[in-house]
Amino acid sequence: MQVLVVGATGNTGRRVVEKLLRLGHHPIALIREGSDTSILPRGTATRHGDLTDLPAEACAGCDSVVFAAGSGGDTSAEMTEKVDRDGAKALINSAKRAGVSKFVMLSSIGADDPAPDSDLAHYLQAKHDADEHLIQSGLDYAILRPVRLTDGDGNGDMLFGEEVDPDGVAARGDVATALVDAVTNPAWTCRTALMQSL
Repeated sequence: MQVLVVGATGNTGRRVVEKLLRLGHHPIALIREGSDTSILPRGTATRHGDLTDLPAEACAGCDSVVFAAGSGGDTSAEMTEKVDRDGAKALINSAKRAGVSKFVMLSSIGADDPAPDSDLAHYLQAKHDADEHLIQSGLDYAILRPVRLTDGDGNGDMLFGEEVDPDGVAARGDVATALVDAVTNPAWTCRTALMQSL
């Protein structure tokens, strides 16, 4: 399966690429000009594109998309909106035009109902708007909303749904495992779920 991975050079995205390769898929890393691709596994296909100015045919020839990008909570409101909201929406529209079979979105806890007084209010609102655009797109989708991320690999022991502890943690390795599973697992079709590592 040809899987476009957006955010492939990030801490979570590179793990997604590695896991897809291990399962026999063909990940295509969407990268900006000048990105450091040295951390990607040897032989990873790349495609140039920037979420702030996305080519209309960014998803051409892809079976699925994994959105693992993010501006982060420390960037300006303007950049957050360009990447996490507008860039994600443009990618969803491209995926729909390309006939992509599933769009897997890495979102965040709190994106369902962003609190305006939160330190991450702009980020969560942008994620919320992108998630809603995906839900309304008509695409098959999966939206993963992990709790606070850590840089660990995790052990594969994860909890999903309303029993997730909002104060828990989610190892990036576990998040990547869940994102990759959602690409092909029918149980993840049109599903939104909170997630934490155990």
